[in-house]
Amino acid sequence: MVSLGRLLAAAAHGAGPKAGVTKRLGLKDVQHIVAVSSAKGGVGKSTTAVNVAVALATALSLRVGLLDADIHGPSIGKMMNLRGKPELTAGALLRPRENFRVKTMSFSFFMDGDAPAVLRGPMVGSAFEKMLFGTEWGALDVLVVDMPPGTGDAQINLGQRTPLSGALITSTPQDVALLDVKRGVQAFNLLRVPILGLVENMSHHVCGACGHKEHTFGRGGVEALAVEFGLPLLGQVPLDAAICTRSDAGAPIVASDPSSASARAYVSIAERLWETLRALGAQGRADPAARGPSIVVE
Repeated sequence: MVSLGRLLAAAAHGAGPKAGVTKRLGLKDVQHIVAVSSAKGGVGKSTTAVNVAVALATALSLRVGLLDADIHGPSIGKMMNLRGKPELTAGALLRPRENFRVKTMSFSFFMDGDAPAVLRGPMVGSAFEKMLFGTEWGALDVLVVDMPPGTGDAQINLGQRTPLSGALITSTPQDVALLDVKRGVQAFNLLRVPILGLVENMSHHVCGACGHKEHTFGRGGVEALAVEFGLPLLGQVPLDAAICTRSDAGAPIVASDPSSASARAYVSIAERLWETLRALGAQGRADPAARGPSIVVE
């Protein structure tokens, strides 16, 4: 098993890629890498990342990985009901843990209980690269990366040093959330990372007693953002207490209640996302210049 100290020591000695070189190591057989981002905390980005990843793996029968890129606040381990320090492969790569047919890596696997990750920026970046490039992901159709909030080092490093297929942006319809989400969209545009689409989370609440539909956080905000930037709205997820309780229990709603309206919303988003990725793959084969930067890890 790999301890936190050992992981950080390896990260400090440069496990990540060097400038101007092509992806190898654990990413060599990964077809698509998708960043799930929002630039705003508290809008359900991690919940979206988990349920979309599980939907891709279970409903669409794809080979899927999930990377928790939030070093200071990792939550994916709990939501996927996974814990424990990873083992090393014969090739000295981290072996991901797996549940719901999704291979998963999170910094929470290396932490003890609720101990904080008191790390400065450079070490955070190195630890992230160690998990991204130093994990034995194997053959994957999609690697979903749950990004931390903001538009800082994590987003820049991922955008510049990883051949991303694109970013999936999550937001609530609330104006306060949309302010930061707009900045996030523009940051990915600056990094020349395609925006694959938007997800409106907590779009509305349906009363379980009378069926009344209420737009708790406002209405139409993400739709307006999609129109403003010329982006597709891939789906709207309701404000549903079951999503919260099942996430806390380590049982994503897509897996634990697949017939629910919330689960069906995530599956629809996953289907549209996969359609977009397949189209990008076909475009890349037809036009090599459309494939984006190539990064090799040495």
